[in-house]
Amino acid sequence: MTTTAHGYAAPSADAPLAPFSFERRDPQPDDVAIDILFCGVCHSDLHTARGEWPGTLYPCVPGHEIVGRVRAVGSDVTKFAVGDVVGVGCMVDSCGHCASCADGEEQYCETTGFVGTYNGPDPVLGGHTFGGYSDQIVVKQGFVLKIGHDEKDLAAVAPLLCAGITTYSPLKHWKVGPGQKVGIVGLGGLGHMGVKIAAAMGAEVHVFSTSPNKREDAIRLGARDLIVSKDEDAMAAHTGTFDFILNTVAASHNLDQFLMLLKRDGTMTLVGVPEEPHPSPSVGALVFKRRAIAGSLIGGIAETQEMLDFCRDHGLVADIEMLAMKDVEQGYDRMQKSDVKYRFVIDMATLEK
Repeated sequence: MTTTAHGYAAPSADAPLAPFSFERRDPQPDDVAIDILFCGVCHSDLHTARGEWPGTLYPCVPGHEIVGRVRAVGSDVTKFAVGDVVGVGCMVDSCGHCASCADGEEQYCETTGFVGTYNGPDPVLGGHTFGGYSDQIVVKQGFVLKIGHDEKDLAAVAPLLCAGITTYSPLKHWKVGPGQKVGIVGLGGLGHMGVKIAAAMGAEVHVFSTSPNKREDAIRLGARDLIVSKDEDAMAAHTGTFDFILNTVAASHNLDQFLMLLKRDGTMTLVGVPEEPHPSPSVGALVFKRRAIAGSLIGGIAETQEMLDFCRDHGLVADIEMLAMKDVEQGYDRMQKSDVKYRFVIDMATLEK
């Protein structure tokens, strides 16, 4: 059995998102049915909906930063009850038995790959999955998160399901903490959460940006200072002083200028995925100080829950602008111009059925 859901979908790469009705499965024994309250707008949504990344399946209902309220649960569900406030992030399933899944790292599933909240293979109804730009969703309980923030903050919690975990996971993995000097490259949707989380972990945080007018915001978010990456003297003053750099920029750029800022054994982790490859970094910058360039995706379900609890305990949410569902294309256009501080969130109460 199925239930009709209402949302917005991109019918093709060159057509704007528009109202779209489709079927959600009724809850199976292990499922949680969720009425969606808020859904964050991620740059990945834009890339996928507009066909800027290969493999988009149309019609495409984006959205993987979901906060909602449980409407119904299957007979085997023990973790959630009707009325609970919950979240759904970037994935809704994985193989469950490979080495990565066994380690709680479902995002690196080695058998099938994780099933994306949208544009992934739907294991029950067939076809492909539809995301959070809709009024409801049905997800296996193992991929649903508990939200402990106050009700007044729920819209600003939504971006944590992608931007929050994308930055928390590498900061945790590379053991960022007190006594460390940490750099965040870029102050956008990801970068602003990286600053907040790294500062809450106790690190001394510096933001790298090409925009000197972002200094006040960087400091407000928890940074010690903003370093203008185009200012060679300012960059040189920090040579060899950083323990860790989190690079959130999703555009091709010169990595060497940041590598030279790392101490011996320092690491720069990339979480932004550019459309064109970065210029090849200098091997000398790596070998003479045993520096490393690494990458990180999102986080597993257990780590995502840990991140949500950490943010709740430290009073962290995203800086957001609310968006009506019908205005999502305007949001995309502004997002492409970096004209948002720092994440759009759709209020599903604005969805006209």
